[in-house]
Amino acid sequence: MTTRQHTNFDATAAENILRKACYVAGVEPDGIEMHRFGDHAVFRICGGRIISRVGRSPDRLPSVRREVAVALWLREEKYPAARLVTKAEQPVVVDGHPVTFWQGLADGHTYANTREMGELLRRLHTLESPSFPLPDLQPFDMVHQHLKHAVIPADTRSYLASTADKLASEYNRLAFSLPSGPLHGDFNAGNILRDDAGHPKLIDLDGFVNGPHEWDLMQAAMSYDSFGWHTEAEYTDFVEGYGFDVREWPGYGVLRSVNELLMITWLSQNAGTNPRAADEVAKRVETLRTGGSRRDWAPF
Repeated sequence: MTTRQHTNFDATAAENILRKACYVAGVEPDGIEMHRFGDHAVFRICGGRIISRVGRSPDRLPSVRREVAVALWLREEKYPAARLVTKAEQPVVVDGHPVTFWQGLADGHTYANTREMGELLRRLHTLESPSFPLPDLQPFDMVHQHLKHAVIPADTRSYLASTADKLASEYNRLAFSLPSGPLHGDFNAGNILRDDAGHPKLIDLDGFVNGPHEWDLMQAAMSYDSFGWHTEAEYTDFVEGYGFDVREWPGYGVLRSVNELLMITWLSQNAGTNPRAADEVAKRVETLRTGGSRRDWAPF
């Protein structure tokens, strides 16, 4: 089911799209509750037995189709990751928005520890590339895609776009130390959940790309030394689990700046509908302008 109807994407619109997708997929829309809201609206259904992801806009369709292919590939590889549910072909497309249905993991809030994260990422980085093509990592394409959906002041948009242009030239000069291959693309503590048996599973598979392995190490490193979200002991466990400390690589500072910019522009997509997100974007942009501490950045 696909139309070109345009809607403002907020929690209400996303739930309406989900209910239509449930009908198509043969899923009972019982006890729908919002779980997260970002590039996708993520809902829990039937007390979390099923998780559904509703794409923000039709331009998410290619990445969601890739997400489905990645999920099937990881299942074949017996890699611990989120599994699709329902017999319907996925994604279901409603009013142009791609919708997927996934097996729920425990309560949806029980996360792996950092050593498990490192071990899980090391295992991912040893996999051979899948039979289908993965796109190359293009972080600045992601920045500009986020800005296209952002509701922010014109001077803020201009500043972020200019920052992206400056960083792009530095990024293109980087010499990476680790191999390149399949990447999760957004490997952070929030994307590794425990299942009912307590085993860690990787979720949010739509960002898979080919690129330098350093990219997947950045979120854990920044969560420790930029934001203080991990303790020193937790980060040490992550490094020991993976076997490499990306902070010791000479290009770390540039990659950190690129990731900070992505974190801001990603959140800016919600600034028009979420006052807390708008305030957080303003705060983060100010620290970029002034070189201030990132320690008061709030997790989203």
